[in-house]
Amino acid sequence: MSLSNIFTISGSAMSAQTVRLNTIASNMANVDSAASSADQTYRARKPVFSEMMNDSMRENGWGNVNTDNSGAGVGVKVDGIVESNAPLQPRYEPDHPMANEEGYVFYPNVNPMEEMADMMSASRSFQTNVEIMNSAKSMMQKMLTLGQS
Repeated sequence: MSLSNIFTISGSAMSAQTVRLNTIASNMANVDSAASSADQTYRARKPVFSEMMNDSMRENGWGNVNTDNSGAGVGVKVDGIVESNAPLQPRYEPDHPMANEEGYVFYPNVNPMEEMADMMSASRSFQTNVEIMNSAKSMMQKMLTLGQS
């Protein structure tokens, strides 16, 4: 694997973590949204990631990034965003304007503590990939000065 592939791999990871952070922001924004039925209630969403191999990178326009045939992954991609199967939170609030005939209001299955921990993890992963890119850039700059003296 060449040093220049690091930028492609870290870039794909940063894009994936951005999707993860946007999904978390959507979940947090809807944590207190109420609905009168389970069908209309917001459900927590999570991105699904998978490893990209050399062939899939070429198909997505990234070029030929791994020429050593090592079988190592060359990035990450977002396969999709899935809704959580966790149960919703029905609450008995007969005076709420969104209450159904039985007096229940349905709230999303978003756990704010879990979302905050996930946000910290995604943020750290993004920062780590920025540091990787900065380190690779620094190494490339030092490599260019090796012949000078």
